[in-house]
Amino acid sequence: MALAVPNPPSDRKRVKVYELKNNDWFDRGTGFCTGQVINDEPRIHVESEDQPDRVLLETKIAKDDGYQKQQDTLIVWTESTGTDMALSFQEADGCAAIWEFVSHVQQQLLSLSGPDDGLSDDAIDAFQPPVTLPAPELGNLPEIEQVMRTASTTPAGRDSLSKFLISEEYIPKLLPLVSMAEDLESLTDLHRLCNIMKTLILLNDTAIIEYVVTDEVVLGVVGALEYDPDFPTHKANHRQYLSDESKYKEVVRIEDPNVRKKIHHTYRLQYLKDVVLARILDDPTFSVLNSLIFFNQVDIVQHLQANAAFLKDLFGVFGPQEPDQQRKKNAVHFIQQCCAIAKNLQAPARAQLYTSFIQNGLFHVINFALRHPDASVRIAGTDVLVAMIDHDPTMMRAFIFKQINEKQTPLTDTLIELLLVEIDLGVKAQIADAIKVLLDPQSTSPPVEGLAKASSDSLSLSLSMKGRGGGYANPETELFLQSFYDESAKKLFKPLKDLKDRVSMRSFSIQEVSLFSHLVEILCFFIRQHLFRSKYFILAEGLASRIAQLLSCPEKHLKLTALKFFRTCVGLQDEFYNRQIMHNRLFEPILDIVYETMPRDNLLNSACLEFFEFIKRENIKPLIIHFVENYRSKIKNITYVDTFQTLILRYDQMQGYNSAMEQALLDHSIDATVAQETNASSRTVPNGGQRWRGVKEMDAAEEEYFNTSDDEDETANPAKPSAPASSVANGASMSKRLVDYPDDDDDTMDTQEDQGVVEKSKPSASSAVGQGNDSSVLPVTPKQSILLSQASPPERLSEKRRREEEDEDELGKLSHNKRRSSGSSAGNSGATGGSSVLRRKRTFSSSRDPSAKKIAISLAIKTGGDSDKHHDEGS
Repeated sequence: MALAVPNPPSDRKRVKVYELKNNDWFDRGTGFCTGQVINDEPRIHVESEDQPDRVLLETKIAKDDGYQKQQDTLIVWTESTGTDMALSFQEADGCAAIWEFVSHVQQQLLSLSGPDDGLSDDAIDAFQPPVTLPAPELGNLPEIEQVMRTASTTPAGRDSLSKFLISEEYIPKLLPLVSMAEDLESLTDLHRLCNIMKTLILLNDTAIIEYVVTDEVVLGVVGALEYDPDFPTHKANHRQYLSDESKYKEVVRIEDPNVRKKIHHTYRLQYLKDVVLARILDDPTFSVLNSLIFFNQVDIVQHLQANAAFLKDLFGVFGPQEPDQQRKKNAVHFIQQCCAIAKNLQAPARAQLYTSFIQNGLFHVINFALRHPDASVRIAGTDVLVAMIDHDPTMMRAFIFKQINEKQTPLTDTLIELLLVEIDLGVKAQIADAIKVLLDPQSTSPPVEGLAKASSDSLSLSLSMKGRGGGYANPETELFLQSFYDESAKKLFKPLKDLKDRVSMRSFSIQEVSLFSHLVEILCFFIRQHLFRSKYFILAEGLASRIAQLLSCPEKHLKLTALKFFRTCVGLQDEFYNRQIMHNRLFEPILDIVYETMPRDNLLNSACLEFFEFIKRENIKPLIIHFVENYRSKIKNITYVDTFQTLILRYDQMQGYNSAMEQALLDHSIDATVAQETNASSRTVPNGGQRWRGVKEMDAAEEEYFNTSDDEDETANPAKPSAPASSVANGASMSKRLVDYPDDDDDTMDTQEDQGVVEKSKPSASSAVGQGNDSSVLPVTPKQSILLSQASPPERLSEKRRREEEDEDELGKLSHNKRRSSGSSAGNSGATGGSSVLRRKRTFSSSRDPSAKKIAISLAIKTGGDSDKHHDEGS
């Protein structure tokens, strides 16, 4: 059977679509709502206002979705998927038309449902008799309480009880009983009336909750709730609080009576939720109250931001023509409440509200409030400022930059002055956070709809960083920060600088402790964000030493904050801050804290240990050297942790090995296999087998060559002990280095050189024969040549020939070994002289002709500088 529903409303009704997510209403968008019947399926259809092709909502109307009409412009229901949805209409007539369509559809669905469709809510009610309550009299209160408590245990009973209370207008009939029981001083009846009112509200029926906050019945309802049986000796004063009209101050007359009524109702709903029912609220009731409050606030804000005349009058209060200072104070508090409401709105609605406020002079209001002598006005102005910064810090920076260009006092200076003189600790904390957000180059808000209009008349402030160097893409940002560090920063940190003339740190007031804590936190923030400017500002003002003074104050949390500053500096591993710490000897107060708190395992001691542990872990060498050199005698006694002993060991390692730490290094650094190989070595090497760092191991053939004596030395001087490797024949030791021949790595080059040597040295063969031995391979002066000839007597010809033949055999072996080890000895700079001698000896052994060997000797003498001259003198 087709549905016999009336024609759906043809006029499109402007509406906002909301969806409940995580106990918060999410705005899907604004569109136009119509009722449709497609293939006998009734639907609610909403298309977007900005994008007609986009569908914001299309839902099928069901008989059991629990549609509810709240107030005059709101319809709430639950989808089959369990999602709570809401339609907020711009006009009450549009809401009434859609609600009539939904009601008729549900009635038709219920009438068409057969026995196979399951039991509907009305069918369930048919099995349970409708709830009826006795007459509202004091004598019937026990029975009324019992019936209501029984009915509220089931969903059907709750619905039936709600219908009875609304249809019979039962609530107004109960309220006179409160006054009667008070006149009779019947505490039992008053407790029963309180339980009855609680049960009424916890039915979660929006119609009942909206009714109990109306002007006619609200005082009677909260009057009954004053007598809580859980606190029989205590009476609340809800009626006195809500009837006090002095709390409602109308700065500018709101002409719309519906808006004024919603403001009052919202205030009462909040009081019920936060005060009266705070202890007994369950989740469903809490959700219903939040929903009613939220949609009331949306309606109020939309009305205010769309009323240009109201905004003009509101911000006109702060003009010079208004003499009433109390009215200005009330206007600041009104704007504060509007901004507090805006925090719960969606971003587009919030941006639209701030746009309207800024265009009418919100920044002037903030300046006025922050400079007001009344603390409550300053708190209200700070709340508005923080709300603006949370919404869009870029817009606030643009306004401050505009003030700087116009030579006005910037908002940052106003905040600094307020931070330094404010005695309210909460306001101090808010201002400190506001300063950090305003001066954070990286804090930007995501763009939202309508935000461009809010700052269209302001300078755009791009705060994207180029890198950690502190350069910014926008020159306006550079000017903004430069202006702050030139003027405002000196005012901000003046209390820290003034500590230089203060002798004792033990007489701080609570406000001073809070101020110093915030200033150090802000400075830590600047160090991380303004790397370039903060460095030289700290150096110029000497703030590091002033913060070190705070380490001697009795307040532990202030000590921790000061220690956080030094930990931040060290954590950057910047040489600039390291030099300041070393130059001003700032390790000393931190080390004093370690001595004061050790060996207690508390937060302050642990923070100090972590500071030194970081230096050890990162191996910051300049700090380790400075720390150990200046405080070694003080830290060597701290043994309950191994941090300081490890720092001393690191320092000793940097300075080189010594006898005291040799065994420890062997235990910790030498592998067991290497140690066994070292012990098994037949050679005794100084320093326990360990060579100095940077010296390369010598090839085995070269080392054997330089550790053994030449045969010619033993033959010429058999009574003398073997000479070292640097000695020449006949026992003559020379201090000059050997001839620096160019390196030759292959035999081919050796052969070519030998051939060239024979051809070039033939004219001097006679002088080479007359020389008689190879001591002339060293570059010697003529005077040294004469001394050598006098010290060495001429040999017999038979002995000379025999020695030459033995040398040929021995040098042949050495030449063969040298060729095998040339790869390892070619790059050894420590054996330059040895490789030169080997090359010379290989030249001798390359030919069996004694004349060729004598020619080579002659060439070697000629390449020694003045050797030709001393050859002539020797001969």
